[in-house]
Amino acid sequence: MQQGAALREDYLNRISGPLLDRIDMTVQVQPVPAAELSRAPAGERSTAVAARVAEGARRATQAWRDECGGGRHNDRPAPEARLLAEQAADKLRLSSRGFIRVLRVARTIADLARSPQVRRVDVAEALAFRHRIPGRGG
Repeated sequence: MQQGAALREDYLNRISGPLLDRIDMTVQVQPVPAAELSRAPAGERSTAVAARVAEGARRATQAWRDECGGGRHNDRPAPEARLLAEQAADKLRLSSRGFIRVLRVARTIADLARSPQVRRVDVAEALAFRHRIPGRGG
């Protein structure tokens, strides 16, 4: 297993930063034993998730129209959200593209939560989705 991890790290270190900047989100999923799957409680229905995603997309489209039409949509992050994003960008050595993409993912998270403004929690969740590679910025 140790050798596999070393090979993976070596491979990932050869991938260029600009390519990694184009990967907005990664999610690691661990295998779930069949016994646990068969006993899992019923989750949220697909129709409810689809409706929430459609509402988020509608809000994002409206925000874009408001911005282009001089509307009042507040697309700027809350001050505490902006501060977290800036601190994370410095600590994780994010490129300009990486920083902007974190804010875009945070805006999407805020839209799905029906929040008119990007909050600190939205930025934190967006950062949690960033692809982390040992020895590199997020």
